[in-house]
Amino acid sequence: MMKEKPALLIIDLINPFDFSHGKQLASKADSMIQTINGLRLKFYLRDWPVIFINDHYNLWQYDLTKLISYCQNDISHPILNQITPNDQDYFLIKPKHSAFFDTALDTLLRTLQVNTLYLAGVAGNICVLFTANDAYMREYNLYVPSNCIASVSDQDNEYALKMMNQVLKANIEPIS
Repeated sequence: MMKEKPALLIIDLINPFDFSHGKQLASKADSMIQTINGLRLKFYLRDWPVIFINDHYNLWQYDLTKLISYCQNDISHPILNQITPNDQDYFLIKPKHSAFFDTALDTLLRTLQVNTLYLAGVAGNICVLFTANDAYMREYNLYVPSNCIASVSDQDNEYALKMMNQVLKANIEPIS
């Protein structure tokens, strides 16, 4: 049996939240940042990779500073102030919902010899779910802590968690 080698994927938290229901999703995201950062610290202490994967907002350069500047506003500021990637983190942009679609993520994970993914971020019923689906199809073990993802609708979030648990075999136990 292969030893577990995890990576933490933080999905779409560098975000302007400037869309319909954006304030509502930002509030939910803000309430889970401390938990995600606690998980992030556990990964740092074990020297496990933390990978931010984010929408590009038509800024196609891999320029984190430019992306954060673009996303900075009154709604996003409290979140960005707490969750910005640092020099230890990897950072990728994605063109669509799944973190795997048209990105170097799978190559990076294989290079790092990762076989287990922890998923955190927004929106749980879209980008997190699509990423979990693609990870499952690539035979990664999945952990999607229920207190580390959020969707605009609590009902949609619960349905996404149920699908990830029952269909994609993800462990959805909350992280303490």
